[in-house]
Amino acid sequence: MWTGCLDLNLLNSLNQTKNIMRDLMLIVHFIGLAMALGTGFANMFLGSAAAKMEPAERGPFMSKTMVLVRMGQIGLGLLLISGFYMITPYWGSLMEMPLLMAKLGLVLAIAILVTVISLRVKKSQKEGNPALLMTIKPLGMANFFIAITVVILAVLIFH
Repeated sequence: MWTGCLDLNLLNSLNQTKNIMRDLMLIVHFIGLAMALGTGFANMFLGSAAAKMEPAERGPFMSKTMVLVRMGQIGLGLLLISGFYMITPYWGSLMEMPLLMAKLGLVLAIAILVTVISLRVKKSQKEGNPALLMTIKPLGMANFFIAITVVILAVLIFH
């Protein structure tokens, strides 16, 4: 009888630890979401402001905003790490969850877009050609709308 109580206490303790880890990962996930999606919002507004500038001013202005790319990368990293942890209970039933599969596919698309954008930013900096930064605008817009779709899918899946 005593060992049964011990086992029950151990199970309760493990469940509490699991819940604490899940909550911690959820917090990290939301911080990553704020950073990554915040980068998209910021770039949208900064790009709109840059479009109204003279071409000679536009490149230098956009090159100063590239610190946001790093913030978006860090946010995406936090999202991926916490997301992979939180999705582990669903791997077994993944094929029965088409919305979750769509969400994961869109997350992959975001990772690819962020990589392409980052490579273009590095190329622009290496060549000293800030005009190349304007070529990432359509990619950034696509990335932003895909990210909004991922958030909508997450709400629909996990509400």
